[in-house]
Amino acid sequence: MLEVSDLHVKYGNIEALHGISFSVNKGEIVALLGANGAGKSTALMSIMRLPPPEGPRVSSGSIKLDGLSLLPIPAHILVSRHGIGLVPEGRHIFGNLTVFENLKLATFSRNDREQMQRDFERVFALFPRLADRRSQRGDLLSGGEQQMLAIGRALMSGVRFVLLDEPSMGLSPLLMTVLFRALKELNESGTTFLVVEQNARIALKYSHRAYVLEAGKIVLEGQSQALSQNPEIQKAYLG
Repeated sequence: MLEVSDLHVKYGNIEALHGISFSVNKGEIVALLGANGAGKSTALMSIMRLPPPEGPRVSSGSIKLDGLSLLPIPAHILVSRHGIGLVPEGRHIFGNLTVFENLKLATFSRNDREQMQRDFERVFALFPRLADRRSQRGDLLSGGEQQMLAIGRALMSGVRFVLLDEPSMGLSPLLMTVLFRALKELNESGTTFLVVEQNARIALKYSHRAYVLEAGKIVLEGQSQALSQNPEIQKAYLG
């Protein structure tokens, strides 16, 4: 589905990614693991084609979705025509809008009303807290509820492939588990995920495969269960 090959990415004159290569197959949950500054978020922004100065600049390499190069495609087209959505670090919901309005806003490019209604029902079934708070302003939600809303908003855009940037950040262990169980349920119903995470323990538990980034390079990769037993991973990330 997604194929990233020999990707070099810069911020100005500083290279942040040094020729990384990884893939995500349809129907997978794939994790990108690593410490702060490893290049995980840069990889997501490069895939989503966020332009400078907000986003990085790809200096060489390729990013392909189902064989199609994403490099010339702007971010809004990736969402509306190619079914890729981003849940950014920090959620970035609209605090002055209600839960329902945040979700509704994500459907601006859709005209499949019957499917949209089914997607609303799916989001509220997946996250009952959002159903209970559908008329509540986004800035009055807890951190966990805001993360649920950010994921629900991505789903309401009608995407089939979701990129998540640090979904567990700031959440209690209980809410992390609730969130990742929801991702697993969505995955089992057909949504593909690429998840950037610092919490390696929960990411490896719920993903199929994982890549470990250090200083802009991929240093380890493999099946998540096998990586969780790797002594290097256990020492560096699992305590």
